[in-house]
Amino acid sequence: MNLIEKLLEKGRPVVLDGAWGTELQAKGIPTGINPDTWNLSEPDLVCEVARSYVDAGSQIILTNTFRANRIAFLNQPEAEQIEAINKAGVEISKRAAGDRAHVFASIGPSGKFLVTKQVTKEGLLQNFAEQAQAQASAGADGIVIETMGDIEEAKLAVQAAKATGLPVVACMVYDSGKKKDRTMMGISPTQAAEALTEAGADVIGANCGNGIEGYIPICESLSKATHLPIWIKANAGIPDLVGGKVIYRTTPEEFVDHIPALLEAGASFVGGCCGTSPDFIRAVCTKLRGN
Repeated sequence: MNLIEKLLEKGRPVVLDGAWGTELQAKGIPTGINPDTWNLSEPDLVCEVARSYVDAGSQIILTNTFRANRIAFLNQPEAEQIEAINKAGVEISKRAAGDRAHVFASIGPSGKFLVTKQVTKEGLLQNFAEQAQAQASAGADGIVIETMGDIEEAKLAVQAAKATGLPVVACMVYDSGKKKDRTMMGISPTQAAEALTEAGADVIGANCGNGIEGYIPICESLSKATHLPIWIKANAGIPDLVGGKVIYRTTPEEFVDHIPALLEAGASFVGGCCGTSPDFIRAVCTKLRGN
């Protein structure tokens, strides 16, 4: 039995963590600083974020490694510390998790586009392989490819992550189109699920870009297009820009009101993305206990 099967064997949804960026901002990370560098400079503060989600009830927490790839760090002095940043991110989350949660390492997009030839497929594959191998060597339990807008980039990331032998979750972000149910490249949930299943992902998902209500029909489409488990990490609603600050209006109570419908739509792994916090995860756990 592999880890994904073990997590799901009791037939209950698996609770994920919430946002990292906003929690690190609350810890005082300066604007314009890549938060992944804090794995080396402020590991205790990063650990506080990870531990807060474990304490809230998360069964899986991620790592502070979303942009820790060489392409994203291009022309920055920290580029030569990519391996150390990724390893430290995993080690910090593992320290916070102890024996209470599993750690799935985060891999986000490169920030460059294949379609405009800013990067090649070979370059992307090498980029993600370096990151995934560092995470695996540090003891990650799995890898999460997340917030991907380009299905080709996502498939390359899955290929790199699968080479580690770890379970791989592949998530796209849906924030485009009239119904906000397409990626920025126009890919539908059905197309993404089919392509990522064929690419070898162990779990198919979606995160960011949409509030939990908007992810219910997307989750249903994903579920119908694959036999694999579905992973959803929705934002705390669609944010407003107020006085130059991004404000998320959805409360934990409003967020969890949609949990039953999300589960009915096929989600097996449920957590939060931008604007969510440990309070949201506590509310999710309370809601699930009551069902």
